[in-house]
Formats: sequence, structure tokens, C-alpha cells
Amino acid sequence: MTDFTRANFLAARVERFVRDEIAPYEHDPRLGRHGPSDDMVREMRDRARQADLMTPHILADGSHLNQRETAIVLRASGLSPLGPIALNTMAPDEGNMYLLGKVGSPEHKARFLQPLVSGEARSAFFMTEPAEDGGAGSDPSMMKTICRRDGDNWVIEGRKAFITGAEGARVGIVMAKSEDGACMFLVDLPNPAIRIERVLDTIDNTMPGGHSIVRIENLIVPGDQMLGASGQGFQYAQVRLSPARLSHCMRWLGSVTRCHEIATAYACRREAFGKLLVDHEGVGFMLAENVIDLKAAELMIDWCAGVLDGGSLGVAESSMAKVAVSEALMRTADRCVQIMGGTGVSGDTIVERVFREIRAFRIYDGPTEVHKWSLAKKVKREFLHDQQS
Repeated sequence: MTDFTRANFLAARVERFVRDEIAPYEHDPRLGRHGPSDDMVREMRDRARQADLMTPHILADGSHLNQRETAIVLRASGLSPLGPIALNTMAPDEGNMYLLGKVGSPEHKARFLQPLVSGEARSAFFMTEPAEDGGAGSDPSMMKTICRRDGDNWVIEGRKAFITGAEGARVGIVMAKSEDGACMFLVDLPNPAIRIERVLDTIDNTMPGGHSIVRIENLIVPGDQMLGASGQGFQYAQVRLSPARLSHCMRWLGSVTRCHEIATAYACRREAFGKLLVDHEGVGFMLAENVIDLKAAELMIDWCAGVLDGGSLGVAESSMAKVAVSEALMRTADRCVQIMGGTGVSGDTIVERVFREIRAFRIYDGPTEVHKWSLAKKVKREFLHDQQS
């Protein structure tokens, strides 16, 4: 069986599972303002285990599908916004598993990675900080959270913001700044030194635990729970960064594909002014534009995945993909809402929910404008280099 045959076969199983077993949960009352309840997550994951589809992108021997294969599987998982949660392909866990798999020690993998891969535990990545504190956001060099040595331990102090899944997580990756630079630490959660001040009400509501403001006070972490060496945190963040950006694109491509299916069915059944909506040029053209944007997003993901599979960190390429895909999916989701009119802004289908989630995606993992600014700097550097050659 070739790699892509394997991935396509797996994706077909995932798609059937998501459509048949998970999509019905989309109207479950346990899906609240800050995501599905822990009970609902456990129930969906039990179904995934019974279908032998838990964490499908990580194989039984511990190896990981390559990025192009992962794209096929994660897109299928995203056909419902709840699919990635049920299948354990959701952020931040998916990115945290990737990071631990790449840079964690054998002891780290046994203690922190294995519970994540099995779907028994959730995780949180503590990097972003509150704007009112002047802390790190799109510019991680502004990090205010500090860590200092105390014998064989490290002591961490600071505040974090927009920490996805902090409420209910069992594994944390905390970024802090030492005299050497940025550091990453693995911590067991909950921990009395990590206190959730509040869970924010945000435009999106799919991720378990929501997004929290967190205060860290006198957090004591053993030295052997540092990921790598002191001062190397930003390098490790780069290992996680590009694949995590791209996996967001993969999952949301699946969700917006389903929105397009729903909008197409609506337009092909609903009549107005003597004919089906799809036969009105204004609606038909919007559906055509959806098809174009969805295909462009798919190809952009595949291209960037190929770059990562070639061994590159793909920093610039993942920025390009994140901008192109998030903007294309936003346009597509918006057109789906417009095509469906009043039904599109109601909760009767997932179209309204996905529209909100995609709006947040244009900010999460770096706003569009920050990625464009970074790419513009790269254009300038390359021009100056060429002039000097």
C-alpha cells in the first residue's frame, strides 16, 4: 500500500466516522460558551476508540504521517468542528504532541506525551500574554513571564492570556524568559501555582476549556522538566510553529467544505422569484467562487506540506499558506452565510458557527497582517542581497 493510498483509506474512514457519529453532537446541549464539556469530550473520544480512530495521524508504532498525508486525514476530521476534538487532532494538543515527539526526552514522552496520544489527557501551551501587561503576543520577544534557577529547580512568575484549553488540561507547556533567553517547561496540571483568572468569552466556542487569562505565581518546576536547554525556547517554538499553522488550515478546510455542501444543497432546493436560488447568477457565481477558493486552499496546503516534508522549517511558506488559506476560507464561509440568508445566521446549521470560528482563525497563530509584514521583510532582505551580489 503506497503512502497516499494509506492516507486516503484512513481519511475515508475518518470522514464516515465524523459524518455519521460526530456531526449529530453539533446540537448537543453540552456544547457551551467555552466549548464542549469534559463529559461530552470523553463520550466522543470513546466512540473514536471503538472505531479505532483515536489520534489517527500518529500510527501504532509511534511514527507520524508525513505532512501531505496528515493534510488528507485532518481535512476529513474537520468536516465537523467537533471532529478534531473527538479524534484528538485538535489544537493545541496536535501541535503539542508534534513538539514533544520531536524534542522531548524519552522520559518526557512517557510521562507527558503518551497521555496526550491516547486521548486521555488534554494540554495547553502557555505563550501569549495580556496586552495590558505589555507582554508577548504576535511579537514573542516581548515576553514578560520570567524564570530563574533555584538549586535543581526553576521558579516561574508571570501572566498568560488566550491560553486555549487551560481549564481542564492535564499537561502544560509553559514559556518563560531566563537570563539566557526563552525557555520551555513541561508541567502537570492542575497546579495551584497556575491560577485561571477568567475564561474569556470569545467569538469561537468549539475548543474544550475555552481561552483563559492565567496567573503564574511561584511555580516550581524540576530542572529535568525543561524542554531542551535554557535559552532555546524560541528555536523549539519554530519546530512546532509551521506544522501547527498548517494543521489549522487542514482542519478548517474540512469545516468550510461542509459549509459549502450545506449552502449548495440550500441553493439547489430553495426557490425565489420563480426559480431555484442556484439559477440566479448572483448565487451561482458565489458557489463558483467557493469552489475556486476551496481548491486554492487545498493546493496551498499541499504545497506547504511538501515543503515541510522536504525537511525545511517552512517559516515563510507556512506564513503564506496561513494567510492564503484563512482568507480564502473566510470568504467562502461568508458567502455560505449570504447564500442561506436568515438560515445562514441562525444556529440551525453549522454554517453560522464555522463562520465565527474562521473569523477567529484569521487572528489565531498570527494575524494576517503580521504574516504579511514578515513576508515583506523577507522580500526586502532578498532584494538587498541580490543588489549586493
